[in-house]
Amino acid sequence: MNILLLRPHPGNEQFGLGPFFRVEPLGLEYIAAALLPLGHSVTIADLRFRPGATSWIRRTRPRIVGISCLHALEYDRVVETAREVRRASPEAFILVGGHAAMAFSEPLEQDEIDAILLDDGEQLVPALVAAINQGTPLTEVPALRLRTADGWINTEPPETRTSLDLVPLPARELVARHRTGYHCLLFKPVWLIETARGCPFRCSFCSVWQLYDRSYRERNIGTVVEDFATTGDAIFVADDLFWNNPARSLELATALKKRGIHKRWILVQSRTDLVSRSPELLEAWRPIAKDFDIFLGFEFATEQALSGISKDSGVKESLAAVDIARAHRYGINGNFLIDPEWQESDFRELWDFVAAHRLQRSGFTLLTPLPGTEMYQQNADRLQGIPWADFDMHHLLWEPRLGAQRFCELYAETWRRSILNTAGEKKQLDWLRQVRPLQIPYMIKVLRRTQAMMKPETYLHEYSTTRLHSKTSRNFRLPSRFASGEQIND
Repeated sequence: MNILLLRPHPGNEQFGLGPFFRVEPLGLEYIAAALLPLGHSVTIADLRFRPGATSWIRRTRPRIVGISCLHALEYDRVVETAREVRRASPEAFILVGGHAAMAFSEPLEQDEIDAILLDDGEQLVPALVAAINQGTPLTEVPALRLRTADGWINTEPPETRTSLDLVPLPARELVARHRTGYHCLLFKPVWLIETARGCPFRCSFCSVWQLYDRSYRERNIGTVVEDFATTGDAIFVADDLFWNNPARSLELATALKKRGIHKRWILVQSRTDLVSRSPELLEAWRPIAKDFDIFLGFEFATEQALSGISKDSGVKESLAAVDIARAHRYGINGNFLIDPEWQESDFRELWDFVAAHRLQRSGFTLLTPLPGTEMYQQNADRLQGIPWADFDMHHLLWEPRLGAQRFCELYAETWRRSILNTAGEKKQLDWLRQVRPLQIPYMIKVLRRTQAMMKPETYLHEYSTTRLHSKTSRNFRLPSRFASGEQIND
């Protein structure tokens, strides 16, 4: 059977990680790796590069088209892609999967889409393909949101979560034509590796733990080592919680060093409390790469704010993690959340914290109720009519406490104090000195795009557009405190 797997263009990449990160569609590579041994012909098309979906339909003539939906901001683009596929291939079966699809499927329940995956696809997609191939009822395939003549229904959940020991090495060869286009920060090309999946914690702004019922699964050590050995010299590890299992982390580091693996650069993501209590892990892992960066979710600079998002980790752990990481020569990248309810004093408190602890390599995103989280349920009324493309954690979704003008001025000033401001201490020339000559045009493009984040008018324009769109939406209803015309200011 001919199967086409599509990674849509997200559309809105003005803010957020778009300028800094473009990584390979690892989930699609895993699914392809599960399908290829069964004799299927599989193509992965990354629509962030040319050509478009219609061209790939004509080339491959697929019976099944799978579309990934990783982030809430992609919902509308995924539906648009499905409509394009339906026009080009009316008989194709169209399946959507990915994190956002699993966490909150409602925006995808459209006539152009036949089914939505509600769990990991490495075992479920081959089961679905077999059912379509054999003509057996799709209701027998687990973990589907299925479109039927009587409406959308859920099939039974899987008996167990997919064991990562059963997940083969990703079919990276299917995206080889795009490899030089995958980048992270200063590094290009970059390979994406996963060693574990899930999260046992309970942050209120995150949907990962709810999606996986606070479970945490790990891949076989030998498979992970082989993955490291067969990829390039710049690695981004996709795990949400690197170093979560100390014993396994030490075992993996030992196995990698025994295999003689050494990378030019590695980036991992972890929690501050995991790092603060595990200096031996950082010591064990540091020799595996020339440059080794950690992305830490600092979230807030005060204990009170952290307690309000169920972080279960405090400022003390954040500072301890920074000290330990620096002692072992790790680079510190991180992120802070900016609450629309903040007053000016909250911004200044954050600025002082960042300056005092030299955390200028951090990013700053708006506290956004993402679909699939507790926060989304609590704010559902005020979010009606907001375009999904604005759920990128950089768009204001409602009137902030300070008013939009002042809030955007302070938010832009927060970014101006970061390392990305080429009018600040680190000039554009300093950035260009850190990359290979052939990558200079790429870095210039990235830096130019990031400078818009330093300008309050950029955010204000986007907010005005959002309000206009939401007010004209037939489903939009203003929250009660704004419906009366009440303006909240200091």
